[in-house]
Amino acid sequence: MSAIQLDVSPASPIIKQKGEAIISLQNVGVRYKQRGGLFQKSQYYQALKDLNLEIYRGETLGVVGRNGAGKSTLLKLIAGIIKPDSGSITNHGVTVSLLALGAGFESELSGVDNAILGGMLLGYRRAQIEARLEDIREFAELGDFMDQPVKTYSTGMRSRLGFAVAMYMTPDVLLLDEVLSVGDQHFRKKAEAEMMKKLHSDQTVLLVSHSEDQIKRVCDRKIAL
Repeated sequence: MSAIQLDVSPASPIIKQKGEAIISLQNVGVRYKQRGGLFQKSQYYQALKDLNLEIYRGETLGVVGRNGAGKSTLLKLIAGIIKPDSGSITNHGVTVSLLALGAGFESELSGVDNAILGGMLLGYRRAQIEARLEDIREFAELGDFMDQPVKTYSTGMRSRLGFAVAMYMTPDVLLLDEVLSVGDQHFRKKAEAEMMKKLHSDQTVLLVSHSEDQIKRVCDRKIAL
């Protein structure tokens, strides 16, 4: 199987000077085992192969590609959730948070408890997180649902909570997997406005989206898998 192509190009007129490389992927490959029939050998699906990528401090990087191209796999690699089957990933001492639909929450806990837990996983002390809870509550616009178990949330509500926590706990690298594609138009515009602020800041953001227009609006570089 040939190597998966990686096309890197500017995404918008906002071109920032590259900072230092904070995450490096070298010849990275990932494959998933597929079950065969009763008398068939197991086969493998190559999600990524021979991938080389440098992620720079302060950039907002868009990730596009067809379904099955390896976009979510790439984010899981960078977040450290999975390991590559070949090649290497170097994290130069930065914190990384992955925000994906339906992922990262304890469904039996309330929105407040999940916000605290999420912040602690990013290395913050409980007191630091509690000091920002009102900002998180206001941005998420969940009202009394913040005190209800996350299992009662819709997909859009989960996305709003996760996005609010990520915005106010500010990990060094924020990975967003299609989270700006859900919710009402009001919240999508609000989230994109926050992303534009990130574009002009030192926080590094990777955004997976099926919307080329959205990538052009909020990203200064894009890669196509």
